[in-house]
Amino acid sequence: MDLIDRIKEIASRIPKQISHIQTEEATKNAFVMPFIGALGYDVFNPIEVIPEFTADIGSKKGEKVDYVIKKDDRIIILIECKWSGADLHINHASQLYRYFSVTEARFAILTNGINYQFYSDIDEPNKMDSKPFFEFNILNFENHQINELKKFTKSAFSLDDILTTASTLKYTNEIKKILEEELHNPSEAFVRFFASQIYDGRLTQSVIEQFTKIVKEARNQFINERLNERLKSALAANESSNSEQNSNDGKEETKDTEIETTQEEYDGYNVIKAILREIIDVKRIFIRDAKSYCAILLDDNNRKPICRLHFNYKQKYLGVFSNKNEERLEIDGVDDIFRYAERLKLVIQEYDN
Repeated sequence: MDLIDRIKEIASRIPKQISHIQTEEATKNAFVMPFIGALGYDVFNPIEVIPEFTADIGSKKGEKVDYVIKKDDRIIILIECKWSGADLHINHASQLYRYFSVTEARFAILTNGINYQFYSDIDEPNKMDSKPFFEFNILNFENHQINELKKFTKSAFSLDDILTTASTLKYTNEIKKILEEELHNPSEAFVRFFASQIYDGRLTQSVIEQFTKIVKEARNQFINERLNERLKSALAANESSNSEQNSNDGKEETKDTEIETTQEEYDGYNVIKAILREIIDVKRIFIRDAKSYCAILLDDNNRKPICRLHFNYKQKYLGVFSNKNEERLEIDGVDDIFRYAERLKLVIQEYDN
């Protein structure tokens, strides 16, 4: 079984188990140990994996890091675990900082069993960086991230190879985060960058506010256009089936001539298919419009709602389901649906498990 298959197998169990995981110890047993095993290390072999590793640091005695991974009798990775319901932040890495400086490990992982943050000493030798160079979310990952994760497997681990790409990964990820934030909530400097190139007048505060709205709208249009191009071939393949679906599904609803599925709703439908094609056949995803919302269903079944697109008003909402209950999330445009990819995948897993 390849690494991606082992990871997907672990991920498939998480939605069923997570409500029963109430402690850090349970998180380690249910999520972290299987993850370490997926990387090829024997969690029951103390030559490879040492739980509750102790190293005295100055006046601090008896402190323990949750796991140490060894290869060729050398410590290569430190792992600090938190409860699966905890949001990871830098304060959680305090023990890793201390151990990093007194062990030979060049890599450390902070995890809650779902999100894995990989650290090294890129900025300063023997001092763990304040920011991870790689993050892996087991419930929401891209295929290219599996290739990076493979470098940490027992069979492929090479210190030099990982360090060679770690700095590039770190700065690439940081730039992506900045871009994501700027695209979602553009700063004044970001707005000024564009406005100064197309506006000849003085950039007063009112002009900046005006261009902030323009930049947001331009962002929405740009992303939607790129998305439509990317999905063009998939849409062509499904055009006939979608046409038939739209004419036959929800006959009682579509008898009302006031109902019209807008292009923006179709764009949202296509975004959802792009997200979920990683885990299911997109032919199972159906669109059914109604007066007050546009429903996205699994298997054309009203009892299996994936989400609802509330696009009929100035403030748009994405209605995401969990245990058949809908939670409305504010969005500015269809591209914001990507922010909730993990939630949408969890809905599918609830129905298919």
